[in-house]
Amino acid sequence: MKLFDTLAEMGHEEVVMCSDPSVGYKGILAVHSTKLGPALGGTRFWQYATDEEAITDALRLSRGMTYKNAVAGLHLGGGKSIIMGDNKTKDREKIFRAHGRFVESLGGRYITAEDVGTSTKDMDYVNMETSHVAGLAGKSGDPSPVTAHGVFRAVQASAKRKWGSDSLEGKTVAIQGCGSVGTHLAKELHEAGAKLIISDIDSAKAARVKQLTGAAIVEGDAIFTADADIFSPCALGGILNETTIPKLKVEIVAGGANNQLLLERDGDELEKRGILYAPDYVANAGGVINVYGEVAGWDAQRALNKADDIYDTVLKVFDIAEAKHIPTYEAADRLAEQRLAEAK
Repeated sequence: MKLFDTLAEMGHEEVVMCSDPSVGYKGILAVHSTKLGPALGGTRFWQYATDEEAITDALRLSRGMTYKNAVAGLHLGGGKSIIMGDNKTKDREKIFRAHGRFVESLGGRYITAEDVGTSTKDMDYVNMETSHVAGLAGKSGDPSPVTAHGVFRAVQASAKRKWGSDSLEGKTVAIQGCGSVGTHLAKELHEAGAKLIISDIDSAKAARVKQLTGAAIVEGDAIFTADADIFSPCALGGILNETTIPKLKVEIVAGGANNQLLLERDGDELEKRGILYAPDYVANAGGVINVYGEVAGWDAQRALNKADDIYDTVLKVFDIAEAKHIPTYEAADRLAEQRLAEAK
């Protein structure tokens, strides 16, 4: 990787490589943009195969946060941090306090929060070393319910555009991933009268959602070929690709996972197949809205109300795509870039 060429191409302001061997900490802090405000994005704790893979993930995720925050109408830039290692470790305090010290070294240009492999308790450890952290227990806490509600509103908006009504009564939704977001989303969809098909690599999580909603469980890749109206990816990214897209039988894709498209051309392929795609960072912005609410001093209801606006934002993205004759993922970028240009 030609790192400086990559930073220039992607528009990053700052990337900090961090190390504290005394506690086994290796981290990356990536600040993509502070045009709209301090860069906000969660801390991902993950076992990467190579350093380059971790850097690439940090760069992609931080840039995605800039666009997500811009489209959501928040006064925030985009950033992300990575802790490299086994996120099942029990010795967490030393690692996250080290992380907090490095976050503090950026002087408020970057605000962190929880993400994949981290929790509100971990953020409490970070908070021992810096005030530039959100998603704390006793404050905004777990963002999953608000994220899921935003995805639910994105599903409704997509239904409105595709079928002329945002009612989900009798529609079948295939949900990939039964973690916190997938579980909360399944509950809302069930209450709205949707039928559910679910999958998860953790059979216990899938069983719990089945118990709560009566969902049908399928194993592994069978979720891609499920007879459904809507596919909702709520696990890790890159799952919409040249292998999986031809298998889909749905008319809408709207979910909570980040970076759902493996490559941009996969968004073009969805368009060619007539599958309406609600861009991931528009649909799943409820989580960052929840965290921003903590930073801005909102109560929980105000954050939930702001997540409702995702419905209108998704429809605006669809309008841009139709007017400009471009795929919806590109239309979402146009909307974000417009706000960033106005701020500049």
